[in-house]
This record gives sequence, structure tokens and C-alpha cells, in this order.
Amino acid sequence: MDRWLDEYDTVEFGRQSLEVLHTPGHSPGGICLLGSGHLFSGDTLFAGSIGRSDLEGGDHATLIQSITEKILTLPPEVIVHPGHGPDTTIGREKESNPFLQ
Repeated sequence: MDRWLDEYDTVEFGRQSLEVLHTPGHSPGGICLLGSGHLFSGDTLFAGSIGRSDLEGGDHATLIQSITEKILTLPPEVIVHPGHGPDTTIGREKESNPFLQ
């Protein structure tokens, strides 16, 4: 079944479930998926970087707000799996990501 995902929806597959976090900024409909201590951040947050916001529909202030309010409020041990590059943790990004200082 195809449908739009809303904030805090749950995506279930097998025995797993992931919570939808609406994180616009890189793109208007950007989301991250959170479950069992893992965040799949797509192009919102990277190890030592953040997503681009200079493409059509992107907005830097919105991206920073999404990261600050939805992602950096998660526990520091949450493992972040970006859409590109190495994994990281919330704690590591809070401490050392130059785009979030």
C-alpha cells in the first residue's frame, strides 16, 4: 500500500518498526527513521557534516532547526546511519560536527 508518511508514523517490516521523524531542510519532505537505538538520517545528517540545502526546495535554517529539535535531542548513544559515508553517533555529532557548533 502506498501512502504519505506523517510525523511519528510507524513503519513496520517483519518484527522491526521505525518511527518517522519529519526533518525538512535538505528537501521539503525529508524524513529520518528511528528505531532500536538507530537513526537512518538519509541526507539530513552525516558524520561531521549536514545535508545540502542549496538545491531546489532546500532551506538551511529549516535543516538546522530539524537537526537541533528532532535529532540532537536523541540520546547520545543512538547510532546514526547516514545516506552516504560512515556511521556516527548523536553524541559524536553534538560534540564535534562543525556545522552544528
